[in-house]
Amino acid sequence: MANPKAVMNTKTKTKSRATTTSVHSTQCSGGHSTAAAMSDDLVESYRIKMASLPDQLMSEVQPALTTSGGKVTVVGVGQVGMACAFSLLTQHICSELALVDVAADKLRGEMMDLQHGLTFLRNVKIEASTDYSVSAGSRLVIVTAGARQREGESRLSLVQRNVDIFKGIIPNLVKHSPNCIILVVSNPVDIMTYVTWRLSGLPKCRVIGSGTNLDSSRFRFQLSQKLNVAPSSCHGWIVGEHGDSSVPVWSGVNIAGVRLRDLNPLVGTPEDPEKYNEMHKEVVNSAYEIIKLKGYTSWAIGLSVASLVSSIMKNTRSCYAVSVSVQNFHGIEKDVFLSLPVVLGENGVTHVIKQTLTEAEINQLKNRHSSLRPTRRRWKRK
Repeated sequence: MANPKAVMNTKTKTKSRATTTSVHSTQCSGGHSTAAAMSDDLVESYRIKMASLPDQLMSEVQPALTTSGGKVTVVGVGQVGMACAFSLLTQHICSELALVDVAADKLRGEMMDLQHGLTFLRNVKIEASTDYSVSAGSRLVIVTAGARQREGESRLSLVQRNVDIFKGIIPNLVKHSPNCIILVVSNPVDIMTYVTWRLSGLPKCRVIGSGTNLDSSRFRFQLSQKLNVAPSSCHGWIVGEHGDSSVPVWSGVNIAGVRLRDLNPLVGTPEDPEKYNEMHKEVVNSAYEIIKLKGYTSWAIGLSVASLVSSIMKNTRSCYAVSVSVQNFHGIEKDVFLSLPVVLGENGVTHVIKQTLTEAEINQLKNRHSSLRPTRRRWKRK
């Protein structure tokens, strides 16, 4: 016969377990709703107390400026335009960079590609759009857009195609950045700089062409190869029209102040026994050779443009050969744009250098001016 106390204890334990199980079941059945309610309360509390991660991370001392006055816009994201943009970024020349082009997909792709490299550069704001409003507030605008020069095609044959393109570009740029400086890179650069000045209504000192800055760099490179001296230590200038009819100023070529003409009076002439005169032919033909080999020129012109932009943005007042109005210089009476050495500062061209040229060099410059006038007149009639 079973022990009454044992039976009672068993019943008590069973009842206790049942009660515990009942309580546990009650807790479990309401657990999900309770946890959900707590989670919702936590989210709502976070939303009310903490507006955003930046607010938690930083305490504002004063509002950040939207611009530092260092904005540059590049119009045209082809090979030349992107070489310009890349050179500006790697040399830390601007604080904001805007890209404009009609090809929306390529434009966005180029923007993203540059943005993803900002970890390795300074923190530059990079944006892009097919709408010119993205260029608003630019201190300087670089225009590289235009029809690409074909193999064997002269720069002058590009004129009318690029004029039509510029009619849709320049007024929009001035509308959004009325105080900007415009730097024209598109070929034929001397004529297109003149066209830009006419379309923009800006003062001549604020419309500049990349001109013979690159020609001069190519010239100095050729000199450096011949003389075994660094290009930066070879002082030589090419003036006039960028490209085929440019004028090498052999009378002023020097190394550390020593003029080559003082050592060899025939240097750079057809009678030169060392044939230095062929160096200019190599300078002229180099662009065509590069186009034949790789389809376009890009890196050298990008670096050339960056040097011009740097002088303007940083107000270094450095001297460069760029396309400007040459009226009343070297006996030129008409208003055309050709390259002469100038001083570049934050307000554009501040001075034109009164370069001493020989009679032969002046005649070459005047001949180039005469050949550009009919092209200018044809554009004015259209």
